[in-house]
Amino acid sequence: MRRSTLARHDELLSLVRAGVTRVDALAGALDVSESTVRRDLARLGHEGLLTRTYGGAVTESAFHEPALAERMHVHLAAKRTIGRFAAELVPDAGTIFLDAGSTTAQLAEQLHGRSGRGPLTVLTRGLETALALAGSPGLDVVTIGGSVTTKSHGLVGPLATTALERFMADVAFLGVDAVDPVDGVGEATALEAQVKEVASRRARRTVVLADATKLDRGAVPAWAPLPPGWTLVTDEQDEAVLRRYRRAGVDVVVAR
Repeated sequence: MRRSTLARHDELLSLVRAGVTRVDALAGALDVSESTVRRDLARLGHEGLLTRTYGGAVTESAFHEPALAERMHVHLAAKRTIGRFAAELVPDAGTIFLDAGSTTAQLAEQLHGRSGRGPLTVLTRGLETALALAGSPGLDVVTIGGSVTTKSHGLVGPLATTALERFMADVAFLGVDAVDPVDGVGEATALEAQVKEVASRRARRTVVLADATKLDRGAVPAWAPLPPGWTLVTDEQDEAVLRRYRRAGVDVVVAR
């Protein structure tokens, strides 16, 4: 690694420790692009020197999962774009699984007013998603049951996984705290990771919705493997980052 890069990493760590945690603020302080800052944060995260967060980083060692209400307003434009692109992968009729979370909520918005299409069953573990889609023409909304998580308001546990085992979905749309081309999807708890693993196993196709900040392992503790040939829908533009996924056999859809 070049000396200039090492020096920038040192300065970056100093800024984060001083409380400058947002990517845009770090880029301005260092006089570099935001994509350079994201790459630097990813490397420092892999080295365990900091923890990636939504839109920046902290030097805490433990993973912090923001509440759903907070996440709904973070990277909103990117999530809306991802939701629109993901909507193109929804079948005209059949059954889909729709995960809990702020990005999958943007896909749910696209499901209203599906005129001229066949009936669609939406399995979901998200309480907000179920309420938002209830009563929409052409949609049969089914919640999978289970215990409610405090952060994402998603349903988890034996009731959730047992219910999923009773269905076969055409597509499972998953939200994530982090995603990796080899290890799959990262979550705050093993229970949430388990539900996603079962959902992907019971689907003919698995689609992960993740904005650019999620394409880094960070300190996310629980992971769920994904079947070969899964699809990633993301707003990440850096080809060096996306190449890792394509080389692992992931079908990458860039939401521009």
